[in-house]
Amino acid sequence: MQSGKSNGPSRRQVMCGAAVAAATTAFPYVLKGAAFDKPIKVGLIGCGGRGTGAAHNAMEADPAVRIVALADAYKDRLEGCRGELKKRGAEIEDKHCFVGFDAYKKLLELDLDYVILATPPYYRPEHFTAAIKAGKHVFTEKPVAVDPVGIRIMLEAGKMADEKKLSVTAGTQRRHQNSYIETIKRIHDGAIGKILSAQCYWNMGQLWYKEREPKWSDMEWMHRDWVNWAWLSGDHVVEQHVHNLDIINWVLKTHARKAVAMGGRARRVTGDQYDFFSADLSFPNPEAPDKENMDIHVHSMCRQITGCASSVSERVIGEKGISNCAGWISNAGKLDIPGNEPYVQEHVDLIKAIRTGEQINETQNVSESTMTAIMIRMSAYTGKEVAWDDAIESDLKLGPPDYKLEEAEIRKHIPVPGK
Repeated sequence: MQSGKSNGPSRRQVMCGAAVAAATTAFPYVLKGAAFDKPIKVGLIGCGGRGTGAAHNAMEADPAVRIVALADAYKDRLEGCRGELKKRGAEIEDKHCFVGFDAYKKLLELDLDYVILATPPYYRPEHFTAAIKAGKHVFTEKPVAVDPVGIRIMLEAGKMADEKKLSVTAGTQRRHQNSYIETIKRIHDGAIGKILSAQCYWNMGQLWYKEREPKWSDMEWMHRDWVNWAWLSGDHVVEQHVHNLDIINWVLKTHARKAVAMGGRARRVTGDQYDFFSADLSFPNPEAPDKENMDIHVHSMCRQITGCASSVSERVIGEKGISNCAGWISNAGKLDIPGNEPYVQEHVDLIKAIRTGEQINETQNVSESTMTAIMIRMSAYTGKEVAWDDAIESDLKLGPPDYKLEEAEIRKHIPVPGK
């Protein structure tokens, strides 16, 4: 992710603050012995801020990790990442630096243990499928698609990963965070009884944006400003709120069967997507899975508008209590759970799977959470109730707009529900 103008905190600041030093977090968990000291060769596809951060996380996860190859559509972004990695002792050879929209293909020809996928989400299904076909283990950033066609491609590639015994972890880092793991285990064990309802939120200030420079084409501007364009990011309900939706899916052990959502655009400076979403999600009730009138309802809300109330959280209500899913249960209080750095743990867990051969594959979880967010967007954009079965079988496939990116034209094509 590139830097740009912003009036609010970054998601990294919201999520975890300053990074924890490698010496005191991941390295104590590194497996020992000759077989586990072998270097782990990693290639990075997508050299923006999140990709650079993920490469740093991989290096923090195991002292034997070597970032050996980079690929990005734009040379300046690749060189920026390369410079940051050099400060950490990673020297990337010129012959292993690839630029262009086909750069990922050249990187995947190299001898690598795993690849990090951190381009704009639109490209994730294509890059993930190519990585699995090339026999690479994968760390994929979330979300993993922007439309139902992409989700189906991801799920098929996930099956291929199982056939090839390849491991996959995803950037839904809460699934690697001790506070969430232990709390949700207790919820599943009955700590709050039968779940009645839930809420999840990602409300924060505006993210970064890039104003257009005269030398940029329409395509280059959109890519450098990608978090503001729905076809590249999926809109922020998909690109960011997927984290909270993933927790709800995890707690309820399934995905929503339908969504009714609303949203709008109030103060966004660039792009074509919304500033806020609010949705009612209906989840099957395990005690009456075939009765929609017995569904568990979840309120989902996300907003990126500076100067408004903020909350990044989840809340699950049961017959016996309430939990924030992250270290607190009402009838037990604050839980005594050792902390960890989940952005690093994602890579610790992947590397352990690679070294031991004990496969892990998070493709289905992250795909279903991404599809839940896509379903919300589809409902908000159209104003219609959207059912999971209809949505996931949809032929909807996003792509670059077929008009010039001029202010009047952009506004003309921002979705209006009910039309």
